[in-house]
Order: sequence, then structure tokens, then C-alpha cells
Amino acid sequence: MDLLLRLSARIALAGATVVFVSIFVFVAMRLGPVDPAILLAGDTASEEDVAAIRRSLGLGQSWLTQYLRWAGLIFTGEFGRSIYSGRPVLEMIGQRVEPTALIAAATLAVSAAAGAGFGLFAALHRGRFVDRAVMAGSVIGFSVPVFVLGYGLILVFSMGLGWFPVQGYTSFENDPSRALRSLVLPVATLTPVYLSIIARITRASALEIVRADHVRTAIAKGLGPLPVAFRHVLLNASLPIVTAIGAGFAMLIGGTVVTETVFSIPGIGRLLVDAVLRRDYPTIQGIILILSGIYILVNLAVDLAYVVIDPRVKL
Repeated sequence: MDLLLRLSARIALAGATVVFVSIFVFVAMRLGPVDPAILLAGDTASEEDVAAIRRSLGLGQSWLTQYLRWAGLIFTGEFGRSIYSGRPVLEMIGQRVEPTALIAAATLAVSAAAGAGFGLFAALHRGRFVDRAVMAGSVIGFSVPVFVLGYGLILVFSMGLGWFPVQGYTSFENDPSRALRSLVLPVATLTPVYLSIIARITRASALEIVRADHVRTAIAKGLGPLPVAFRHVLLNASLPIVTAIGAGFAMLIGGTVVTETVFSIPGIGRLLVDAVLRRDYPTIQGIILILSGIYILVNLAVDLAYVVIDPRVKL
């Protein structure tokens, strides 16, 4: 019962956070210097034309009225319509989910597995060449900007070797093979940053566990190196690793926006960039609110994972 109450409180807090984010995004969009009605009207439009567009879009109403109308749409399962295309925002986002979800999922899986492996290996060989190489590689991987690495991979593997498409994306439904090939470079662009964070945190956490009494006891009993590494070291060092995975999710979202722009992938990140350039309020608000909601859910899942991994942890 106590666990359910704490879980309910965390869910309520997550809901309040989403409401705060929605208010912040709504206000921030309207503090910009560019009026979307002017962009739609064009340079030759008169003031009457601009005013008519503002009335048709509801931009002449008070901010409170506009926000309440938008919030009402969200509660009915809608996010409004795009100012420019007139299409439902949720429909536009749904058509862009596939490449973004695949890039994020593949990056998360590769980074978590490889990062934890490299970090654990470095901790078990502390002070040796392997340890220094892993740490040096993590510094480089974290330091290189995503767009620089992306253009470098395009130059070498697309334009130079011709192994992968330069830009664009083909859906799995149309051509699964080409879809996979078009995802390789974007995932390779995002992975180093995320992998580096997980590797460093895994190493730091595992170093404390390696010196623990139960690990020395397991080694003294003749337990093999792999069971010791995974069962006694990695498992007990997993809480900080799970934290790194959840905390790095925001960085992964930001990296996806840049990566989709570099590789011209029609994902949610590219849709967000286009909407910002056009001052498309409903589309920007819908995308940011959905991404924020996903991030909040990921952090809630991380908190629940703490309880599963270590029952001593309380929500």
C-alpha cells in the first residue's frame, strides 16, 4: 500500500511537470520577435491582411484563452493543427516517428551495452593500457561535436567508399535493407557521446565494487573472472549505470535533432527544426510536449528500476 501511494505521488508529480513544461513552451513561443502571421502573409501584404490572418489563427486572443484552448485539445487527444499545412499536429508527428524511434532505440542499445562493457573492462584493468585507452577514447567521443562527426562519416563512408546513402531515409515497409543502411551512419554519429558517458560512469562505479569484500571472497573461492565481473561487479554497480542511461536520454533527444538535420532524415527532429524556422506554434508545442513527456516517463521508469534492482531503495 505504501509503495502504491509513493508511486501515485510520483505519477502526480510527473503530470504536474508536464503541465509546467506546456506553460513554459507556450509562453516562450510567443516571446519571439517574429509573428507567424507576418511570415504567412508575405512581404507585400498589408496590415489588414496580417490582421485577418491573425484572427483566423486565433492569435489575436489573449494568451490565457489560447493556452486553455490548446490544453483542451490535448485532453481530447489532439494537439491542434499546423499553422502552415493545416494538418493535425499529431498526424504529422506520427508520420515522422519511425526513423526517430529507430535511431534512438539503436543508439541506446548499442551505447548501453558497449559503454557498460568498456567501462567494466577498464575497471577490471585499472591503471593499465586498456584502462587509459578506454578513458582517452571516452574523452574524445564526448568532445567531438555530433555534426562534425556526422559530416566526417558522410565524407568517408558515403562519398568516399559509397557504402551508405549520403542523406535521406527509406521506410522499412518499402525497402528494409535500404532502411537499415540509411540508419547506420546516424546511429554511428550519436553513439560515441552516449557511449562515453556510460563507460565513464560504469568504470567509476565498478572501481568501488571491485575492492569490496564480497568480490575478493568470490575470487578466493575460485569463481571464474566472467561470473565475478558480471554477477558480482556489474550487477552491484548497475544503479549509477541506469541513472546515466536515464539522464543521457535528454542528450540523445537533442542529438537526434542535429543528426536528422545533418542526414536529411524526415524524423521528429527535422520536423521540429522546420517548425521553429516557420514559427509554427502548434507543431513546436506539440513536439516539445511529447518529447518532454517521454523524458519524464523515462526518468520514472529509471526510479522504478532502482526498486527492482535494489529493494532497499525507496521511491
